[in-house]
Amino acid sequence: MNATPERESVDASVARLFESHGATALRLRQSTAAERRLKLTKLLAAILERKDALLEAAHRDLSKHPTETNLTEVLPLVGELKHAIAKLKRWMKPHRVGPTMATLGTRSRVMYQPKGRCLLISPWNYPLSLALGPLVSAVAAGNTAILKPSEFTPHTNRVIKDIVDAVFAADEVAVVEGAADTATALLSLPFDHIFFTGSPAVGKIVMAAAARNLASVTLELGGKSPVIVDASADLRGAAEHIIWGKMVNAGQTCIAPDYVYVHRDVADRFVELCRSTIAQRYGDTDAAIKASPDFPRMIHRRHAERVARLIDEAVQSGSQLAFGGASDAESRYVGPTLLRDVPAAARIRKEEIFGPALPILTFDSLDTVIAEINAGTKPLALYVWSKSERTIQAIETNTSSGSLCVNLCLQQFAQHNLPFGGVNTSGIGNAHGFFGFKAFSHERAVMSAGPLSALEMLFPPYDARKRRLSELLIKYVT
Repeated sequence: MNATPERESVDASVARLFESHGATALRLRQSTAAERRLKLTKLLAAILERKDALLEAAHRDLSKHPTETNLTEVLPLVGELKHAIAKLKRWMKPHRVGPTMATLGTRSRVMYQPKGRCLLISPWNYPLSLALGPLVSAVAAGNTAILKPSEFTPHTNRVIKDIVDAVFAADEVAVVEGAADTATALLSLPFDHIFFTGSPAVGKIVMAAAARNLASVTLELGGKSPVIVDASADLRGAAEHIIWGKMVNAGQTCIAPDYVYVHRDVADRFVELCRSTIAQRYGDTDAAIKASPDFPRMIHRRHAERVARLIDEAVQSGSQLAFGGASDAESRYVGPTLLRDVPAAARIRKEEIFGPALPILTFDSLDTVIAEINAGTKPLALYVWSKSERTIQAIETNTSSGSLCVNLCLQQFAQHNLPFGGVNTSGIGNAHGFFGFKAFSHERAVMSAGPLSALEMLFPPYDARKRRLSELLIKYVT
């Protein structure tokens, strides 16, 4: 089947843009810390100048309150920029490493070199921070970048494009909008590095495309991030934080608490505290919550219908509706929902929910909970509320996740001194701060001969003395 003229136009357009980045990428290898910091400073200024426009765009795309957008989008991004500007000179500095026994007489160092032409594919749930956050790291590392934002957030995308165009030439950083055909065209090109944020299913497609060109990848994916609340926990604090983490952005957060294990002895009290927290923040009736300016909406009707079906199927399979359950797909509304006694076979127990529904499961044995978590895919985040060091240590030692948070949730995203990333199905590689800088850098080994070379003592022809020296090296090598 022949390609359509529209597809040919998309392919040709992105190919020309990609080619224009080639010479720029070579030139940027010589860029200094001062030059990169200046670009980041201009990017920061452009974002702050358009902050009101960004807040309005987020409200139009996701019905988010400006304060929530400030806290979950603008604040992490501004923090990322300021952190990079302050630390970049130190990050870029080559660091020396000592010689080994086998390399006595040499000098070695590690230098950070830009990877080159980078592709950034960002999602719709946090259209500002998940688009421009990786760009901060790419620019700090000295790369060019093509940014492909989600087509589902057109209002935010327009402001992002305005920001990028105001700071960068198109042959260095460019925003390319479009749907799946545009992403396919971009993924066919031999980028040096691809940074993708999205679902595991699409992450596999991205990784397969990268493999065709042997491009390196950073994949920020998702999955079902569990929460454990034991009998020793501060239940009120746990309920307040977990409900915040679940309901912010209407649950459309890759590190949102997906479901909760609560010890049987405190389960009823925990559920009651969750109910009262929802009522206090958004309203105690469906009509009040739906009218609240503080509760966001699903990104589009199809997603609202999907989450509503997950809730309805769970109830039909025997789950107890402890709060909420209402939805209105036409207005992209799914209300805060608490579910108890959800059967293991229910679809909501198997799929990442990505919405404001919280299954609450009871447990008696921590070992059983740990075994169930380990039986699933490795989560992007794992949360525990406990005052017991023994419980915390057991979870820390016996589980695997991208991050582990004790008595808090979501805040790890704003801790720029920590790596942010997943494990296997929940992601590959890390982002943020120095870890983001490294993701977009090649750690180049540089080794130089010194004035004296121990190796020269071992050149052929070999004799008994050289044999003894080689045996001593093997014995004492470090």
